[in-house]
Amino acid sequence: MSVFSVVSRHFDIPMYAVNVVAMLHNFWEEKQKSQLNAGLTESLLLYESAASLGPPYVCYVTLPGGSCFGNFKVCDTQAEARRDAARVALMNSLVNELPGRRINPQFITQSLQQAASESVTIEDAYDSSTSIGAYCLLLHSYMGRTMLEFQEMMTVFQLLHWNGTLKDLRERQCSRQSVIAYYSHRRLDEYMRSSMALDWLGREQRSPGCLGEELQVAQRELVLARRRGIELRFQKEKTEILSLALSQAYIHHTPEAFSQTLSHTYKQEELPLHTLHSQDTEEQMTPPSSPSITHHKNTKQTVCPASGKHMAFNCPSPCSQQTYLPFNSFD
Repeated sequence: MSVFSVVSRHFDIPMYAVNVVAMLHNFWEEKQKSQLNAGLTESLLLYESAASLGPPYVCYVTLPGGSCFGNFKVCDTQAEARRDAARVALMNSLVNELPGRRINPQFITQSLQQAASESVTIEDAYDSSTSIGAYCLLLHSYMGRTMLEFQEMMTVFQLLHWNGTLKDLRERQCSRQSVIAYYSHRRLDEYMRSSMALDWLGREQRSPGCLGEELQVAQRELVLARRRGIELRFQKEKTEILSLALSQAYIHHTPEAFSQTLSHTYKQEELPLHTLHSQDTEEQMTPPSSPSITHHKNTKQTVCPASGKHMAFNCPSPCSQQTYLPFNSFD
């Protein structure tokens, strides 16, 4: 029996009338009603359509916790892209509810074994001053919660590592424990995004052209993640932060530099997935470092009220492959 058959029975919806957008909304509405803090939720789902002059169209849906998914298929209409994004998010949401998606002692042990290396041993996990020890601490703090919830929190640390903020904090002699205590409860907001964009703007001024190159890499990673059907908030946030920085740097560049970046992204939509994947593995990204402030959100977003027409959330799909890396950014 397919996932959609199960869901349609649960919501008493005839198969011929399956509406994945409504089903996704209903799923999260019911989930939030069952939670004690449901009343604190600002909105359910957020749908965003990427700017496009024509097909193929791209749509992203962000879930209440911050997880984000996009349309897996190549879509000829915006409505089709929205439905496909909702389908991917719904499947990921359902899979995330399975018992096997909970952080438990077995999962923690397996993750630590994978994180261990020649220079970092499994024994170091008992020392919170080590990178793997900090990672172990984070895992235990999410005991009993879902892997999707853990990934939502880890996205913040991924961005801080990518932007160079963690390296900067280490140089300021901030302890891992204090950084974890502070950022594990921080939500990604306009201030944090703007701060990172300002850092990248500074890098662009010191090394002209690096911003456009980094944005192209981020855009390719975003396209690849979306077409694999996996959670992609990290890639999407990177793209938006870099786009914000690039828009601020526009007055210092010629318009041609920006049109080339946009056309590069559009061409990637036309590539077969295996070709896109081979490009991604051939070009390894080396993230620079630094941290600061500004503020903004560069994509147009439409928040759908509880009425449930269009919204966004992060969830994992049947084809979702999530990798959890050790908290080694301080090393």
